[in-house]
Amino acid sequence: MFPFMGQGHIMPFLTLALQIEQRFGYKIIFVNTPLNINKLHSYLPPNSSISLTELPFCSTDHGLPPNSENTDTLPYPLICNLLQATLSLRPYFNKLITDITNQQSHPPLCIITDMFLGWTVDIANDLNIFHAVFNTGGAYGMGIYYSLWKNLPQCKTDSDEFTLPDFTEIGSIHRSQLPNNLRNANGLDSWSIYIQKYLPLWFKSDGILLNTIEELDQTGLKYFRRQFNGRPVWPILPAFMYQKKFIDDNGVIVHSICSQKKSGIDTQKCMEWLDQRSANSVIFVSFGSQNTISSSQMMELAIGLEESGKNFIWVVRPPVEFNISEGFRSEWLPKGYEDRMKKQNKGLIVHKWAPQLEILSHKSTCAFLSHCGWNSVLESLSHGVPLLGWPLSGEQHYNSKLLEEEVGVSIEVGRGTICEVKHENIQKAIELVMGESEKGVEMRKKACQIKEMIKNAIREDEGFKGGAIKAIEDFFNAASSMRKKQASVEKI
Repeated sequence: MFPFMGQGHIMPFLTLALQIEQRFGYKIIFVNTPLNINKLHSYLPPNSSISLTELPFCSTDHGLPPNSENTDTLPYPLICNLLQATLSLRPYFNKLITDITNQQSHPPLCIITDMFLGWTVDIANDLNIFHAVFNTGGAYGMGIYYSLWKNLPQCKTDSDEFTLPDFTEIGSIHRSQLPNNLRNANGLDSWSIYIQKYLPLWFKSDGILLNTIEELDQTGLKYFRRQFNGRPVWPILPAFMYQKKFIDDNGVIVHSICSQKKSGIDTQKCMEWLDQRSANSVIFVSFGSQNTISSSQMMELAIGLEESGKNFIWVVRPPVEFNISEGFRSEWLPKGYEDRMKKQNKGLIVHKWAPQLEILSHKSTCAFLSHCGWNSVLESLSHGVPLLGWPLSGEQHYNSKLLEEEVGVSIEVGRGTICEVKHENIQKAIELVMGESEKGVEMRKKACQIKEMIKNAIREDEGFKGGAIKAIEDFFNAASSMRKKQASVEKI
């Protein structure tokens, strides 16, 4: 298993690895660069047999700062450098797979690799190994993202709205829904050159694993099934990620991968604060581990939260004008804001990171103002929490589009880091989603329906097996079938 070097990729891969190990008993070799592998040791349960394997990598060889091996440590403009740098890993990955094959006298059963590492498919094909891409995003959002890069329709019109030639059923895309790299793309820029060359390699794979469920993402899954032209598309959710605790044979919790990251607030204190609030009275605000908004937007958001009168937990990270690793500055918020929120006991300001799953699963949490990263979307909906969307990069704009236009569990309050956002509009949106208006009630009802869909997708009891579980079983059956065919050919 080989994810791209970003937390939003590595953690779903690791959760998938742990679930495959626990459910199916396969030996797993988890591959990445040295600093990422070093961090992952603390995420594994003590009884895990997963092998964490390093590929040599030096960030400064690729125009990156020293010790920069993860998108979490990089400003957005340098992420493309990291993408291009993955090509230097190719000979080391090839040698690793060859060595494993020689040591075992047979190749691995399969290679599961990241959407951004499509070049691994040629290595798999050369050695007759079953290859699958694990796309850690949803089908709808990633389908639009892929089609935009493939076709660059925004370059072929002066209109602010345009359609996708191979994905017409999603309607139009507005130019404001393009992240900065797509907005500036012309086919000759570094992002276009890498993505247009390596994303299409998905379709040389033996199939694709998607981080979604059938009922939530039908439009996107239909798109990928058309593109894969008969090759399998498996919606696996990813890897039953909502079972965050791993249990031994005696039913004892031995590990939780969500508890390993250092929080900007003590988890127990956060839970105690939530315990003091009434049910469905708190809005959680977080833009994920990689994204943030501008200084002016942060000011408007602060005022909107305060004037809504609602309880809130807000994870504040440095605005885009500041270094991503900088410590908290009170100047990012209105004068005296943090002290005022403490005195009023209405808002909890958390620096850098908060225990997101614990907050979203708490009965006091009513809504989530989110960047609409797909992992966050699924975490929210798995607990029946509707969203207020503020997409910032990648495919987040199209996740937001899906949630608002097709699923009906979100309303968009902002778009990117350069749009003008008014605190009055933020206030109204919060009041709508958390209030007793017909739309707010309906959104919360639909979010709870999605929660049940997710539960059913990963449910397994006597006489019933959920769709996500069936999908991952089908994947391994396909890999095993290819292995048996190869063995028969070799025998002949």
